[in-house]
Amino acid sequence: MQIKEWIVVEGKCDTAAIKRAIGAKTIETNGSALDEATLRLIEKAHAQDGVIVFTDPDYPGRRIRALIEERIPTVKHAFLKKRDATPERKGSVGIEHASNEAIQEALSAVYSLQERGAAETVSREYLVRRGFIGASQSKQLRHRLGEALQIGETNGKTLLKRLNLFQITEEEIEEWFKTIEEK
Repeated sequence: MQIKEWIVVEGKCDTAAIKRAIGAKTIETNGSALDEATLRLIEKAHAQDGVIVFTDPDYPGRRIRALIEERIPTVKHAFLKKRDATPERKGSVGIEHASNEAIQEALSAVYSLQERGAAETVSREYLVRRGFIGASQSKQLRHRLGEALQIGETNGKTLLKRLNLFQITEEEIEEWFKTIEEK
């Protein structure tokens, strides 16, 4: 697997995991202490080769992702499944705990955000009707869809935003429903 973009990770252990899995170049945010100098470095890397944001599947990782996306809306995103980022001994969650295969899988399913104002591909009403919002099993359903589409764990509002920004359609979600109904 060859990746030309810079991969933004949270720390040195994440860099070691990326190097072990695919040998790509990284930029470290030093955890949630994302400062102006690091943001400028990410902007420069994005202009030069492109950037993939690949942060831990936890609150600090989502916060870092949002800060970078706010500054550079056209960055790409890769999401690691939470179960792949959790070590045998529970405690911390992070890319550094993931296997080479899990990292490679996440980085092979990179998403690019579409232009803001692009056509809406999924409506809130659809998500309510299909049980992703407002139902007793909504959280579990969102979790399963997020894993299948590799878009990360979300609440209802964030799911709607990601589906539309990544231009995932209601038809694609219906295809996913067919695969789970067959099981």
